[in-house]
Amino acid sequence: MIQYEDILIEPVLSEKANQLREEGKYVFKVNPLSTKPQIMEAVRRLFNVHPISCTTMNVGGKPKRQRYRKGYTADWKKAIVKLPKEEKISIFEGV
Repeated sequence: MIQYEDILIEPVLSEKANQLREEGKYVFKVNPLSTKPQIMEAVRRLFNVHPISCTTMNVGGKPKRQRYRKGYTADWKKAIVKLPKEEKISIFEGV
């Protein structure tokens, strides 16, 4: 069984993620093998909130070049978790 700490890898901190946070949506980098119910349960247990919905997507790696070698950054899975209007995750708010 996967532990809740292993499902959520890290929060995504970008300009678009900041705009979504104003709408009550929080963006996380998650384990590629995790499912939507597992992600929602992990957010509920770790942050003491009640998620409404979860949207997931697989993000492909970007092409990169180092000297004469071509390659790609790693693929990863992103989850956007929506919370009710009255709930917030305090870690994101800087409290």
